[in-house]
Amino acid sequence: MTRLGYDRYREEVATQIGLFRETLAGADLSVTVPTCPEWTLGELARHTGGAVRWVEAHVRTRAEAHVAESDVPGFQGPGDDDPAALDAWLAETAERMDAALAGASGDTAVWTWTDEHTAEFWARRMTHEVAVHRADAAIAAGVPYEVAPEVAADAIDEWLEIVQYVQRTDLADNAHELRGDGRSIHLHAVDAGAALDAEWVVELAPEGVVWRRAHEKADVALRGPLTEVLLAFYRRRGLDSGRVEVLGDRELLEFWLERASFG
Repeated sequence: MTRLGYDRYREEVATQIGLFRETLAGADLSVTVPTCPEWTLGELARHTGGAVRWVEAHVRTRAEAHVAESDVPGFQGPGDDDPAALDAWLAETAERMDAALAGASGDTAVWTWTDEHTAEFWARRMTHEVAVHRADAAIAAGVPYEVAPEVAADAIDEWLEIVQYVQRTDLADNAHELRGDGRSIHLHAVDAGAALDAEWVVELAPEGVVWRRAHEKADVALRGPLTEVLLAFYRRRGLDSGRVEVLGDRELLEFWLERASFG
């Protein structure tokens, strides 16, 4: 599939962190995040910023191996939920990350946890890491959430690639179960233009997950606005939210959602 490109990913990391900061502005940082109930909103913010700083350390140093979190400057963030301190830390995080990405190119060799060892992998990963955690923050803060259509579509592509990688390398037992006789799932964004081609067919084949961008009949279809399809596919919004429609074998879709979840 066609990616957005390194320069766009670099731009999007900065954009998503900026939007994340806007989402936090005026919010109660002590509330529990419904989609990540182990965290408060403040803890979610520190997790997200810490993840970006961890990646920044890898790109900046051209790391050839995993960098320990304890070796990442400012990884933990502010020790409390002081809004001004947290916002300043996130702003600095964005600046550091942008400088690191600006000093590299898409094919710069960098350690990653996958088999694609490039700075572009990290730029893309952080684009979607922050974009999805921004959705968590928006849901917790009770504010609207939108993401650019091409970013949402690329996030779905990337997640399907991650599922395939995890399955191929046996990194998670639940992914191993995503095999079958060709049963299929159709993701259909009803509000995206034809040029974006925002439809996916995901098959549970005997050898593992196979997917493609296509409009085809499947055993189950998940239909709705692209942003809502993304959130449902990432388990950020329930299938009964009223924002998406499930047609066909709902149990198959639920089976996928339960097993295509890692972390």
